[in-house]
Amino acid sequence: MTSPAPLIVSVTDASKRFVLHKDKSVKERLLNLRRARQHRVDFWALHNITLDIESGTTVGLVGHNGSGKSTLLKVIGGIIQPTSGTVKRRGRIAALLELGAGFHPDLTGRENVYLNASILGLSRAETDRYFDDIVEFSEIGEFIDSQVKFYSSGMYVRLAFSVAIHVDPDLLLVDEVLAVGDEPFQRKCMDKIQQFQREGRTIVFVSHSADQVMQLCDRVIVLDHGRMIFDGDAEGGIAALRESFVAGTAATDTTGATVLEELTTGARVESVRLTSTKTNLAGDFLPGGDISVAVRYRIASVDPGLIVGIGIQTPAGNAVYGINTHGMSLGLPSKPGTYDVAFLLPDSALAKGEYHVRATIYAANRSTIDDAPLAASFRVEDQTAAVGVVRFDTTATVGRLD
Repeated sequence: MTSPAPLIVSVTDASKRFVLHKDKSVKERLLNLRRARQHRVDFWALHNITLDIESGTTVGLVGHNGSGKSTLLKVIGGIIQPTSGTVKRRGRIAALLELGAGFHPDLTGRENVYLNASILGLSRAETDRYFDDIVEFSEIGEFIDSQVKFYSSGMYVRLAFSVAIHVDPDLLLVDEVLAVGDEPFQRKCMDKIQQFQREGRTIVFVSHSADQVMQLCDRVIVLDHGRMIFDGDAEGGIAALRESFVAGTAATDTTGATVLEELTTGARVESVRLTSTKTNLAGDFLPGGDISVAVRYRIASVDPGLIVGIGIQTPAGNAVYGINTHGMSLGLPSKPGTYDVAFLLPDSALAKGEYHVRATIYAANRSTIDDAPLAASFRVEDQTAAVGVVRFDTTATVGRLD
């Protein structure tokens, strides 16, 4: 029987409060000193978070803006202390939490390497040993002796990331900085993170990229307004994240039913209905069937040239197929009213898996009038062992050459 991996982080009932002051300036605060309590608001960024992180795992923290992801990452790293609860951690931690953190703008890149490395726990002798590798990985080259205040954002993050990964961390914390920099360097960073995974290091990172989360994470934690609403595998985490986005945009009445406000201008997606000519008893779509995607939309007032489009995506947000009425040379009415436009996808070649349908209404100039990112979902069931998002009726032959 395999023993469980040791814990590297243990968070127990952690909450974090920030005090927001309504007074904008020091003068206003002094004038309202006696009424200070009336001019301050407690904002709880985290509510009773409890989680254990095992050594050697890669954990993604996802959620909408303001959900508490970065705050939780800083609490895990010891950058800030929780208002209540406890955090235990072990091993060397390297944290890349924001662009240029730990850098002084008036120091050169070389000086900042030594400064940042010392903050992360390296001695000068250790930094000397890693210095050439740090510069080589960062691709800063001739700019290493220039003041970093003259660096571009890409140069900043390349040097900061390079220092962080060369301190030989047991736990690497990364906060959305991989979105900065050019594509070759982003691939280089991803390769390094995958190398860390193979070496059994622990990684916790915040990302808005569903592709990165699906590719890297064996565990995903979804936060919503400082509360943990999901803790599980990557596919389930992305699905929970998308559901939270939809829930956040839909108004609800006291019975919990969705309420659509009266449309007075523009146009709106009302619903999307999916059918297939081939299904099983559970209602799953089967390969080879004709799939119909019927988009019902309402017009209040729009200019001529309205466009309706659909997109089929994987749970990770990867595009599988997309089409719109403009590309099909199908003109749509612009008079107020409710309409249906049905897209027929014959002889479906989608492979086994879950798919989401997005419906979007565009103006003639391609600006978005309304967008329903998770308008409908369906599942394709298939008995073959193929993987991917497309299915072929594949055959194979073997021949003897001698």
